[in-house]
Order: sequence, then structure tokens, then C-alpha cells
Amino acid sequence: MTKQKEPINRAADFEKAIAEAGKSRERYVLRLYVTGSTPRSAKAIQNIRALCEEHLEGRYDLEVIDIYQQPVLARGEQIIAAPTLIKKLPAPLRKVVGDLSDMERVLMGLDLRPHGQAGGDSDEQDRAD
Repeated sequence: MTKQKEPINRAADFEKAIAEAGKSRERYVLRLYVTGSTPRSAKAIQNIRALCEEHLEGRYDLEVIDIYQQPVLARGEQIIAAPTLIKKLPAPLRKVVGDLSDMERVLMGLDLRPHGQAGGDSDEQDRAD
């Protein structure tokens, strides 16, 4: 008896490929709130720029905001600690507090690594809280 093959659904395969390609090319809008030119602020800026270049090359906008110079923006975002990174887009909004040196934590916070996954280069996202 021969095994019956599943029918080929090229339209469904094409739609799935389009959806996955669109998701992996989403543009990230990030804001990093820092407190002046402190070593901790400099470290956070260095860490997020390195992470973005490695994982989001060509598809991110990063705005660095000094809360001493622009306190109204910090109040509007309800920033209570600095450095704080906010992922505005793609939804959902996420906040990561600290110097961003724990790359796995930052990747999960940006939804670039599913919660609980160690290592790998997956762009498939699970919600990381």
C-alpha cells in the first residue's frame, strides 16, 4: 500500500512566507532615556547600539533622550529609573531598565528572543514580559 501525499497548497505556502518575511523586516522604534553623560548612561548607549547593529541592522530608529535636558519627555513616558529603553514599535510597547548589559534579557524585552529560549538567532517572537 502506498502512502498518500498531502496536497500541495502553494497559495497557503506563499501567504505564510509573505507573513514571515514581513514580520522579520518590522521596523523598530526605540527610545533610550539616560541621565546625563554618566558612565552608566554611556554603557547603556554602547550596549543598545551594539545589540541593534547585530540583531536589527538597517531596521531600527534609536533616539537617545537625556532626562536632565528633556524632563517633560521622561514624565510623559513615566520614566522612574534610568537608563530605560522603550520599544515603541512594533507593538506591544516594552520597557527595559538598566545599563542593558544582559543581552538575553534585552533581546527578550524587545521580543527578539522568545521567553526562556537561550541562544539562537531566531526572529520568531513570543511575548516576553
